[in-house]
Amino acid sequence: MKLKFVVGYRTHYGQSLFVTGSIASLGAGDSSKAVKLSPSSGDLWEGEIEIKFDKRVEFTYHYFLKDEQSGATFHEFGKDRQVEIDASYSTVRLRDFWRTAKLQENSLYTAPFEKAFFVRGKKKMDTGSKTGVLKIQMRAPRISKDYQLGIIGSLPALGSWDDSKALLMGDEDFPTWSVDIPLAVNEVSFEYKYVIYSHKENRVVTWENGDNRYFPLLEVSDKHKKIIHTDENFRYPVGNWKTSGVAIPIFSLRSNEGAGVGEFTDIKKLVDWSVKTGLKVIQVLPVNDTVATHTWVDSYPYAAISVQALHPIYANLQAFAPLKNKSKEIFTEAAKLNQLVDVDYESVMKLKTKFFKLSFDENKASFLSSKEFKQFLKANEAWLLDYAAFSYLRDKHGTPDFTQWGKNKFLKAKELIEFVSPTQPHYDDVAIYYYIQYHLDSQLKDATAYARQHGVVLKGDIPIGIYRNSVDAWRLPHLFNMDTQAGAPPDDFSISGQNWGFPTYNWDEMAKDGYKWWKERMVKMSDYFDVFRIDHILGFFRIWEIPYSQVEGLMGSFNPALPFSKEELEQWGIHFDEDRLCKPYIRRHMLYDIFGNHAESIMEEYLDEYSDGCFNMKADFDTQRKVKVCFDGLNKRQPETEDFNNWIRYNLYSIISEVIFLSNEKNGNDLFNPRIGFHSTYSYSDLDPQQKQRLNDLYTHYFYKRHNDFWRESAMEKLPMLKDATDMLICGEDLGMVPASVPGVMDDLQILSLAIQRMPNDDREFWHPSDTPYMSVTSTGSHDMSTLREWWQEDAGQTQRFYNSILGLSGEAPYFCEPWVAKEVINQHLHSPSMLAIFPLQDLIAMDGSLRQDSPEKERINVPANPQHYWKYRFHISMEDLLQEEGFNSFLRQLIDQGGRSADY
Repeated sequence: MKLKFVVGYRTHYGQSLFVTGSIASLGAGDSSKAVKLSPSSGDLWEGEIEIKFDKRVEFTYHYFLKDEQSGATFHEFGKDRQVEIDASYSTVRLRDFWRTAKLQENSLYTAPFEKAFFVRGKKKMDTGSKTGVLKIQMRAPRISKDYQLGIIGSLPALGSWDDSKALLMGDEDFPTWSVDIPLAVNEVSFEYKYVIYSHKENRVVTWENGDNRYFPLLEVSDKHKKIIHTDENFRYPVGNWKTSGVAIPIFSLRSNEGAGVGEFTDIKKLVDWSVKTGLKVIQVLPVNDTVATHTWVDSYPYAAISVQALHPIYANLQAFAPLKNKSKEIFTEAAKLNQLVDVDYESVMKLKTKFFKLSFDENKASFLSSKEFKQFLKANEAWLLDYAAFSYLRDKHGTPDFTQWGKNKFLKAKELIEFVSPTQPHYDDVAIYYYIQYHLDSQLKDATAYARQHGVVLKGDIPIGIYRNSVDAWRLPHLFNMDTQAGAPPDDFSISGQNWGFPTYNWDEMAKDGYKWWKERMVKMSDYFDVFRIDHILGFFRIWEIPYSQVEGLMGSFNPALPFSKEELEQWGIHFDEDRLCKPYIRRHMLYDIFGNHAESIMEEYLDEYSDGCFNMKADFDTQRKVKVCFDGLNKRQPETEDFNNWIRYNLYSIISEVIFLSNEKNGNDLFNPRIGFHSTYSYSDLDPQQKQRLNDLYTHYFYKRHNDFWRESAMEKLPMLKDATDMLICGEDLGMVPASVPGVMDDLQILSLAIQRMPNDDREFWHPSDTPYMSVTSTGSHDMSTLREWWQEDAGQTQRFYNSILGLSGEAPYFCEPWVAKEVINQHLHSPSMLAIFPLQDLIAMDGSLRQDSPEKERINVPANPQHYWKYRFHISMEDLLQEEGFNSFLRQLIDQGGRSADY
């Protein structure tokens, strides 16, 4: 058989097209053996191969481009094309169009659309064609189950432009639609269009936009020849597809059957409410296990002890086998906890831990021998054994800090296998974690399946870092820079920057095995989520890295970065005195400014005077970490003076940060990064005007120009791997100090950006929702921000400007965010161009004066400026009661429908 490839693509000089595929004639997956195509008429490229087979052959193929000048190779977008051919044809001609990587519609070829929004029955259409010499295919993922793609055209077989006679297409290979066109002799050249047929209305409801498509004059009437013609991009007349969603931490959900905290089973009730109101996305915070200290501090969801294991707090106890003993006692206590306003993290975990122990002891024999457990263990053993061992050792030693575990602080692979062996006396204390994770996995998968079945998807969250005392750091320390801390430079959340405490990633080491750790993490996450949010996506371009010796984010610098050498600094005209610019600038006059009447005692206890009026920190206090350790101990001994002690502590931090440059310890101490925000230091203010101006110029160059291409290359080494690991739709949290290269990279990779109205990524005070790009998620706020109602009361001047300029209303803004004001804000977001509009549940309820809480301060989830924040917020209405609020639910459904976010295609 002759197999002819014809593909349409407009190349430039020095570019060539190739086709490669799964059969030997196409290189069998080896692109170096691909078939080079030849330019033909117009923008067409053609190639021909001979293949031999008995009855039927199935194979995959795709096209790629080589640029001879740059040496770069570019592959067309998407999964490989699939084709199935029987031996009755002597020639098969494959007519294709290059699949462009940057089309917005490409985002529809991801999990939420294929598994939930546009799930189909997939059936083949029988058109009565016996020869099947012309097969027309069209990729169109954006058609829900009540609709079907059809084709209409100038041929009698295509209805002669009568849409009541349109030829319906099969979705057997959805999102590719196909149909065999029955042709009369010499009836080949024709025009056509695609249409959408409604099974509810039994008619064509939509024709695609634009000019007619044209099928050229070809010899296709010979029954021994076949053409498979594949079109791309149905031209929807209704604009871009959009939807909406709700954001709420799972722990914040309230249900009548809970135990004082939201649980995985509650997701089903939230799905039911989402279906009723027209919402299609449920966004949650990270759900991984954070149990480290067995205190409320573990409520912080971004400090997981495992990037794979799920948090035991989300297990619904009633979904386990019924307890034989102490059942009444357990569920009586659960009912009491469920009446609390907030999550009592410690009490809930204590109760559930007790339940897990009772349940495991009653069921362990049958569980450990069951086929289901053995399958679960086999599928998850790459992380489950490590996690179970870590959890056991954490409790045995009373600390998650594995450096204090003696001989167990490091275990080789064989030693770990032996450690978790069923022959060990502590095996039950290890295996109980298998039991808990098995049930958590089952409950969350069940909720995920339920959501997909109802056209709703779950959106997960990937923290930018890992917890320092975690399974991953214990077992794979080479993948992390354990002597550093990740954080963020100063921003609206914190004027001294943020220090998250996580070690940064050792990307060079991760690259050695093709980012295996990341890929396995993504695959596991795709078991539960169809969309995910990359927390602080800027970290994949560069991370804000703080030496472990320091505490405040101010003392960090970017990694990777391009620091300055002494020679380059001199070229900038900066007289580089390392002692003056890199060591804390501490002078007598500033000490009196900072410490007032306490200055003398501070100088005596913490400082050494090396010259008249010039000071150094004493050796015991010369880093912020040393100061922290000292004052943590002091506060334990003298809790009655804690406020005064902390006043001294933070002022000592500030004088330690009195530097203009930070030495780059990783790349050698002869390289230097400017300290962010050095303009606010005494050190800077005491320089002469000429030196200040030169430093200003260098500062602008360093933070806003120097790294653009460098950071783009850094991101493009990592993010494509993350994207290719699964078919999940990716969203990036790109708030903060955004490098100029970020939007381009996210656009190239079709990662949705985040548009928070109060935190625009430019010089504006507010986003107007109408200005948001399509490939974005627009929202009124996030879990790190005050709710819409609380924000409204924070700054009257800002609220007034928002009221007049964004809402377009005249007069004085109301003091409170009245329900009608909240509606106006929500409505603007719903009508925005963004693909996704996702709202905190609190902001949606703000539109109803009878449902929302009396005080908006009660609805805050997190305060980023407080590293010891207790994550305990619970929604005040149970899911069962919310489902019965027909007035509000129908009101919200109407807003979503009117915002164009509930279309079926």
